[in-house]
Amino acid sequence: MVNLKTTKKRNLYFERLMATIATVNLCLVVFDLTYVPWRDFYLRRIPQITQIYDPVKGIEPHRETKNYLEAVNALEEQVSQTGLTSPQVKTQLEELRRLSVEMIDSNPFAAVGKSGTLEKIKNRMRDRIGKESAKQSFATFWSQPYLSQQGWLQEMIFFNQQVRPLIATNYYRQIGDTGEFIDLFWLIDLPFILLFSVELLTRVIYIKRTHPNFSWLNSILWRWYDLFLLIPFWRWLRIIPVTIRLDQAKLCNLQPINKQLHTIVVSNFAEEITEIVVIRVINQIQISIQRGELTRWLLQKENLRPYIDINNVNELEAIAGLLVQTIVYQVLPKIQPELVAILHHNIETVFHQVPLSRNLQVLPGVAKVQTQLSQQLATQLTTNLYNALVNAVEDPVGAKLTTQLVERFSQALGTEIQQQQVINQIQSLLVDFLEEVKLNYVQRLSQEDIDQILEQTQKLKTQTSIQPVVEQRTNLPEIRYQHRQR
Repeated sequence: MVNLKTTKKRNLYFERLMATIATVNLCLVVFDLTYVPWRDFYLRRIPQITQIYDPVKGIEPHRETKNYLEAVNALEEQVSQTGLTSPQVKTQLEELRRLSVEMIDSNPFAAVGKSGTLEKIKNRMRDRIGKESAKQSFATFWSQPYLSQQGWLQEMIFFNQQVRPLIATNYYRQIGDTGEFIDLFWLIDLPFILLFSVELLTRVIYIKRTHPNFSWLNSILWRWYDLFLLIPFWRWLRIIPVTIRLDQAKLCNLQPINKQLHTIVVSNFAEEITEIVVIRVINQIQISIQRGELTRWLLQKENLRPYIDINNVNELEAIAGLLVQTIVYQVLPKIQPELVAILHHNIETVFHQVPLSRNLQVLPGVAKVQTQLSQQLATQLTTNLYNALVNAVEDPVGAKLTTQLVERFSQALGTEIQQQQVINQIQSLLVDFLEEVKLNYVQRLSQEDIDQILEQTQKLKTQTSIQPVVEQRTNLPEIRYQHRQR
């Protein structure tokens, strides 16, 4: 027992270790997939990350925008040494005006899909200068009269805060021999793939030894989700094995999520499945009616395929017998006072309608005697009727006569139903009725609250699992079934 617990504990530690490694790998994959779209954020907030990871994605500063910012740095250095009105500064400003026009014309941002950044730069410069032309705005901005009039420090603060960060986000990304951007993430991912490959191979060998009947393919499919850890493309699919591993290692509980996903899937398909099943059943019944199978079944013709009887009992006769005995032995004794009251009321009504009775009621005591007589008569009639029903149920001769009556009734009904006009009318009415059921009720059934149904189902399963099975016994008299070969 100690060894078994120790083994399970070690296995749990190993599962947690591998789940943690897989999670780290997934985090690296997510970071790599989002690095280029989020590079501007990293550049502004954590520039050290771009210095480390830019080479992995083949990213380097763009020559044109880099030269532009270096020219601005040189201008600031020159102004600090010789002043804004010096000939050297004038030459630097001319160079910046030329570089601005070149940047607008060549659009070095387009190669990496950042043309929108250039538009932001142009719009901010237009708003600053108040001109519609971006080229004229740059030409005005990089001029000695404008900088002297507006203030050198103020304008450079605007440029360094509003324009320089946008220009700095531009970059050049190297393209490989395949025509795709260079991406060296596979070098980071390769050790993880090798580790997961060795792990999967070890697990497959263990599964094969534990289950000798399994083929190698079945052993691999036993851990199908681990295959996503080995493919070098569609790396985002690794979220599947990582999620499963975290749940197996008991590092997180995914049962609520699994239950919610199950509910969502069932909710999406329950409505369609309900409609399909109900409509197919109704359609099958309609086809059977149109073929005349229902009529032949009612008439018990032998030309239908053999009927399968699982208990050698005529269930319809058994149900009828059960209902009859329930009514006679259980229901009628409980409603006998109400029956007596109804008969008493009817008898008194008849007495009041007879002229002689109305004339005698004027005599003393006659009304009371009449009431007692009607009460006794109603009680006697009810008692006799109930005794007659009990005798009919218990008397073998009465039961035989009742059976003969039912059989004769069935034969007479079958003879009349065999008339073609009656059959056609019944079939047509039944088909139309089922069509109305589809139109009026199936849609309501499909629109029923699926979430409520699922909740009730789950509650029923819970109650079934915790409640003991209690054998129910009936107090009804024993029913003697009449067996009939179908």
